Amino acid sequence: MLAKVGLIKAGELRAIVKGLEQVEAEIARGRFKFDISDEDIHLAIERRLIAMIGEPGRKLHTGRSRNDQVALDMRLYLRDEIAAMVALVGALRSALIKLAKRQIRTIIPGYTHLQRAQPVTLAHHLLAYVEMLGRDRERFEQAAARTSVMPLGAGALAASTLALDRRMVARALGFKSVTANSIDAVSDRDFVVDFLSAAALTQVHLSRMCEEIILWTSAEFGFAMLPDEFSTGSSMMPQKKNPDLLELIRGKTGRVIGDLVAMLTILKGLPLAYNSDLQEDKERVFDALDTLKPALDLLAKFWPMLRFDTKRMRAAAGGFALATDLAEYLVGCGVAFREAHEIVGAIVRETAAVGKTLEDLSASDLARHSRAFGKDALAILRAENSVALRKVEGGPAPSAVKVRLKELGRR
Repeated sequence: MLAKVGLIKAGELRAIVKGLEQVEAEIARGRFKFDISDEDIHLAIERRLIAMIGEPGRKLHTGRSRNDQVALDMRLYLRDEIAAMVALVGALRSALIKLAKRQIRTIIPGYTHLQRAQPVTLAHHLLAYVEMLGRDRERFEQAAARTSVMPLGAGALAASTLALDRRMVARALGFKSVTANSIDAVSDRDFVVDFLSAAALTQVHLSRMCEEIILWTSAEFGFAMLPDEFSTGSSMMPQKKNPDLLELIRGKTGRVIGDLVAMLTILKGLPLAYNSDLQEDKERVFDALDTLKPALDLLAKFWPMLRFDTKRMRAAAGGFALATDLAEYLVGCGVAFREAHEIVGAIVRETAAVGKTLEDLSASDLARHSRAFGKDALAILRAENSVALRKVEGGPAPSAVKVRLKELGRR
């Protein structure tokens, strides 16, 4: 660009480009000698370039400042890393979708307040995480769009008197637009906050996922068994198989949330334009990436190896989890919901008092509580039938789940 607008000559351009390629090679091979007096990477490269090619190297810094350079560096870096993050989220979603396709008719109890509520399918439960991760991917993509704005040419804060072609540089670097205000260009780190916000919420979703697997693989639930490759033993108790990977991912959530809070705190008192406080953005971004990327990768490998005890899941989904279905049956017969709620509540209390569950009831047992109950009400007292009836859009019925899986496949 400097050559195009006449600020450097063609011969100087060739010397600078060749010299920079040699510097890059030295850094890649680990032969580049850094000096603390260089202050930062930009001056280190410029010093070495001048030593290699002489006077043309002194023109490298024309029309720019370390302020707009470092803003550009972070945008270039994050643009690549966010693309990698989107791919990792996609890989985890794909693993869950593949698993859901094999568990469309597997019955599992759904929970509220960690109490058994109503039967659903395992596929529907897994797809809940797919939806979460889908929103995570959208947030990363939105962060990428706001990151892809080119700040170079803003200078220290007041641009330049030189006739720079900023849009040419933007095209060369693959940016869709340039920053509209030079003061904002060098002091803006909102795009970093956008990334950290998306990263923190994604890590929270992974933490919830890990907590659920930890519960499912406990002896109390017994819904699944940890794969040996992703668990550890106890140093004292030979029978133990511990979900260390899941616990570590859950525990590291605080780090990523902390990175977001730290970045917001850095920005909250800064006057315009650039301030050295902004150097702290690197540690926050690097830490979030080092925490979240392996968590996403490992969970994508973990889920296909998790083994489910579908019989135990099915057994837990019966019993009183079908009470709402009975109430909705009465509503379908014209009974007001509040009255139906009371009728079924009485049935539940009476049945529990004699040590039975709803699945043990006969047609005559139901009829004693309401004449609205017909013989067809007994069909409701099977979890498979209950789930199959929940075929509204977004519901857990196998038919509804298949529709959603097709939509995800098309996307």
